[in-house]
Amino acid sequence: GSDVEKANDAITGDVLTVTIGATVPTGFEHTAAEEVKEKIGVDARIGKDRGRIYFPITTDKLFQVHLLKSVDNLFVVVEEDDFYQFKESKEDTLREMQQLASKLPWTNALEVWKLNGTLKKRKGYRKRGNGTKVKSNAEATDATVAETEQQELPQAESAAENQTKAESTADRETSTQDSEEAEPEAKLIKFRVTCNRAGDKHSFTSNEAARDFGGAVQEFFQWKADMTKFDIEVLLNIHKEEVVIGIALTEESLHRRNISHFGPTTLRSTLCYGMLRLCKPQASDIIIDPMCGTGAIPLEGAIEFNSSFYVAGDNNDMAVNRTVNNVSHIQRRRADKGSASGLPIDTVQWDLCNLPIRTGSVDIVITDMPFGKRMGSRKKNWDLYPPCLREMARVCTPGTGKAVLLTQDKKCFTKAISRMGGLWRRLHTVWVNVGGLHAGVYLLKRTEAVFGQTPEDR
Repeated sequence: GSDVEKANDAITGDVLTVTIGATVPTGFEHTAAEEVKEKIGVDARIGKDRGRIYFPITTDKLFQVHLLKSVDNLFVVVEEDDFYQFKESKEDTLREMQQLASKLPWTNALEVWKLNGTLKKRKGYRKRGNGTKVKSNAEATDATVAETEQQELPQAESAAENQTKAESTADRETSTQDSEEAEPEAKLIKFRVTCNRAGDKHSFTSNEAARDFGGAVQEFFQWKADMTKFDIEVLLNIHKEEVVIGIALTEESLHRRNISHFGPTTLRSTLCYGMLRLCKPQASDIIIDPMCGTGAIPLEGAIEFNSSFYVAGDNNDMAVNRTVNNVSHIQRRRADKGSASGLPIDTVQWDLCNLPIRTGSVDIVITDMPFGKRMGSRKKNWDLYPPCLREMARVCTPGTGKAVLLTQDKKCFTKAISRMGGLWRRLHTVWVNVGGLHAGVYLLKRTEAVFGQTPEDR
């Protein structure tokens, strides 16, 4: 039907129904969909493009999207076209994109953007979670929806073609946008277009698409283009022949929400949340992270699955310091808000192959194993993996204990696991992307075998 009919269908007593899109860590789309079902009560569909899910919501429930812990960024869909017919030539394609700007059904999405602005104000939603200034570029890598993967570390430039930004948005990280008053019409609205393109059959770059589509949006709305101090971020997501146009609802990715002291390999908290959901922490579970780094995983657990108890440990004193600082930072933040500040987590410096923990007393081991590419070396991994997997097996309860382990060195890991088949059984593997590197999240179950009595031990 016409836009008018569409708009009328959507407006029932001023409540609109819209589609929300969310970017999530690749490999954890199903986990995120589960969380949407659990917290919002609707079915999410998983996008063709990995790392995205979509779900319907009514505007009276919009605040609920801010309860989701497995999503990096949220946007409201203006329009989606599963099979966009790109023209043969680049000129024709770009001209058609310019024409698209004036034809899109913007009304509902803009209403949702406005409502979201008032929600953020009222609840202090998704403001910068930590008071730290952006540090090195490694930590500030772009948190706009534009990255197919939000990386902790910059990727090689060669990949930049598919995911171009008009410029680095490190300055964007620290900007808060308080300009969304209830009457945005009264003042000049500033906007930017972020294009994210994937696929090898396109005649244009993401920069060209963002520039031409952005120019047309500017003309149509008479908004002012501003790459850094924008009120509205229009998203142009092109994946092969699928085109989705959206308006961002998160100013900066949620994946930095808990950590104030970043280390060289701090995991995104959304990925930590996905790993934790995989092992389903139960009340009174004892959960350890023997190589906690900055404490991202156990911290996320202590906040979101707070009826378990977490012990974060590392052999590196700098890591232990960072974890202690991150924990106390959150404790203070909670105390300031007047909520209970005591989190069920403790931090220890220990030798990971010789844990000061009683045999069979741990329910879940969850950790990010040292990556060959980023930390340590492959050779070191091979020396480390077997003894540390054995030590994890020792402390885990036979028959019920679980481990969720993220590793980049799949060869090494698989070999080490097969060497101790008597102690661990592989249940499930999720393939993820961490800072542009391919990695596996392995869910292992501790067998019934008594430690020290399997063939491998003799």
